[in-house]
Amino acid sequence: METEDAELQLALQCAPLITGLKVSNLLSIKTSSCREVLEIIKESCITAFPLGMAGERITLLLYQKERLTQFFMEEPSAKLLQQFGYGNASLNEILKSFRRRYQEYLAQKRSFPHEMGLLLGYPPEDVEGFITYEGRDFLYAGEWKVYHNPEWKKLLFQKFDYARENLVQLLSCGMHMDEIIDVCNGMAPRRMVNYKMCVNA
Repeated sequence: METEDAELQLALQCAPLITGLKVSNLLSIKTSSCREVLEIIKESCITAFPLGMAGERITLLLYQKERLTQFFMEEPSAKLLQQFGYGNASLNEILKSFRRRYQEYLAQKRSFPHEMGLLLGYPPEDVEGFITYEGRDFLYAGEWKVYHNPEWKKLLFQKFDYARENLVQLLSCGMHMDEIIDVCNGMAPRRMVNYKMCVNA
């Protein structure tokens, strides 16, 4: 598989989302691969929201709508969103406002929008810790900088790595990403194809 293969990039960048370990992930791909990604996820529980383009690449926020909405409604997340100026905005309103802030940040017209951590499903206590300590004095660094409960989050990061390894292995065995997404979310695959079973030598 080529490294810019859309299915492989989904496995490498979004395995935690696909396997249900996270509510969202960022995906940075070539603009020429965007249509293929949208085709893969179009009948799944995963939604794509474009955040911006740079050169020949596009950054998408991939997320599970119901789970991300629920995450934002939980008190710690809702409190932080209020502090970030989102009030009682809907998920769609939050995404649109964040995209504008993010693009202003990329254009060096404003400071980094820390609410990105919440959009990526990071624990609110770690988002708050990152802001309070300005990214310093963290207890552990993995997918994000950890300020609370590092031992549990180390295990979670290990699960993320394991998910990536497993999805890449399934692709190498001949499964397609749309099938993998369906199976991971307890759905019947949208199409059935024959593929070689993975067997350890």
